[in-house]
Amino acid sequence: MNTKQIEYILELAQVLNFNRAAENLFISQPTLTYQIKLAEKEIGFDIFERSGKGAALTPAGAQFVGTLRSIYNQLTAAIEQGQNFSAKYKESISITLPIRSAIYFLPQVISQFSRSYPEVSIVANFDWKDGQNAFLKGEHDVTFAMEYTMKRVPDVICHHLFNSKIYLITEKNDPLTKKSLVLPSDLKGRTLMVGGGSPPVLRALQQRMIQEIHVDDFNSPDHDTTLTNVAAHRGVCLAPGFLNDHNGEFAWLDFDSEVIIPCGVYTHKNDQRESLRAFIKLLQHFYLDQPNFKV
Repeated sequence: MNTKQIEYILELAQVLNFNRAAENLFISQPTLTYQIKLAEKEIGFDIFERSGKGAALTPAGAQFVGTLRSIYNQLTAAIEQGQNFSAKYKESISITLPIRSAIYFLPQVISQFSRSYPEVSIVANFDWKDGQNAFLKGEHDVTFAMEYTMKRVPDVICHHLFNSKIYLITEKNDPLTKKSLVLPSDLKGRTLMVGGGSPPVLRALQQRMIQEIHVDDFNSPDHDTTLTNVAAHRGVCLAPGFLNDHNGEFAWLDFDSEVIIPCGVYTHKNDQRESLRAFIKLLQHFYLDQPNFKV
């Protein structure tokens, strides 16, 4: 099955009408029908049921199309990256991280790095869970991580970037924004968002606030949901600074806590490329040069 046939199958699965799918694809209806039949013959089962009213997915076809769409998206991305790479670059450094703000200075680093290494492509991947697994398999060159998560991983090198402090996230008009330092006692009577994939040291701090300050708590499954709840006046939350996207939507307030989360990037021991070392050194330099940056 070729990429054109995959594209034809996905378009027909979307509109369930041969004439409309053919128009959208800028091909003739007989061509579309012929290519669909060829693909079905190759895989050994019908994807579509034909009728006078159009087309419908068979049960096997529905399952197949769901998987095929994911594969096609990955294939398209791989082709586009390959085209970019072959046109300009001789080398690539791939880095995986949870969200852009985790390495806030990455765009500036890439910009400066490209002046010295114009032939090296820096590719960022934001599918962190799969990305970290891919890094461990050797499919990515660099990964961002909270350092406690990588202590027992063999054959990797830790390059420390920063110690992320814990901040209190509130709405911008919250009365606590007038304080230069928020104390745990200031949370009394508040609702604290907890959970959301918090690292162990943060979960311990959350539980201490619940038990000692007697704040109300509200479970939130992830950081984005937590921020949505904060914006909806449902409470406040404690979060590490590396999650701060600095877009000004929320107030990130200094919180009186000794908890820090060491964060860094990791490379493979056997990857000793000069360009990679230069990239890591530049990353570290940007954070050393910004000691007052909120992380």
